[in-house]
Amino acid sequence: MKLKTQWIGLVASAAFLAAHSLPAQSPATPQSPDLTGLAHIAFRVSDLDKEVNFFGKMGFEEAFTNVESGRILQVFIKVNDMQFIEIYPQSDPPQPLGFLHACYESADLKTLHARYLAAGLHPTAVSTGAEGDLLFAVLDPDSRATEFTQYMPDSRPMKDHGQHLGDNRVSDTLLGFEIPVTDLDAAAKFYGKLGFDVEKDGANYRLSVPANPDLRIELHTARVNDQPQFLFPVEDAHRAADQLHKAGLKVTRDKKLVFVRDPDGNAFVLLETGTSGPRHLIPHFHK
Repeated sequence: MKLKTQWIGLVASAAFLAAHSLPAQSPATPQSPDLTGLAHIAFRVSDLDKEVNFFGKMGFEEAFTNVESGRILQVFIKVNDMQFIEIYPQSDPPQPLGFLHACYESADLKTLHARYLAAGLHPTAVSTGAEGDLLFAVLDPDSRATEFTQYMPDSRPMKDHGQHLGDNRVSDTLLGFEIPVTDLDAAAKFYGKLGFDVEKDGANYRLSVPANPDLRIELHTARVNDQPQFLFPVEDAHRAADQLHKAGLKVTRDKKLVFVRDPDGNAFVLLETGTSGPRHLIPHFHK
């Protein structure tokens, strides 16, 4: 499995975070349009039931489902009260499978939208999604949608607060992901306009946001048959690997990294961060 070398830098990063625990972030004010974290990632899958079962074996529960005219549009798998994994069924065979988009949270989406318009990013109009939250999207240089949301008090995610938080979750945080891009410098410039902190990391770029420095996104130049990888922190890699193995999943462990794939081959990486790593540093305004 050619995954482990791409996360070596994050192992060192996690060790630093564990040794230098960050203080809780100050509560975000309603007036702040800054990005505050990663709200969800989305996939299109070949078999919805198998995918839900896969995440169930990782300890993640189904929170709710959007249905239209008796047809399932998407299933929301809960990571924590502020983070979800959206699963879309493949309704037409030509539809590509795999990663669809990432969605980031803001406390003031309309102001963020105005900022992006002024920056020439051409965001879609702000609308209310099926689950009741505000939403808009921007296309990245590879024509992938990047979504932005503002959680609303009466939305389905907020009404699910405190529920569907499985006791056996292998992790309680979606820390970030690594994604291949066609033009590395163009992608870095795009994310800089979005408000991300962009840092050169060898041949790659590393992204975070000022309001949530634990967020980890890596950009690298796309290779043949390349795919994104999604990162979850765990206290103990050996224990996490054992848990997933006992649940019936095929896992590979390399020291502080654990690798597992879903039924369609999407790659998930579990990173050992210890008891004081990012797993326990969810910003105060997310509690």
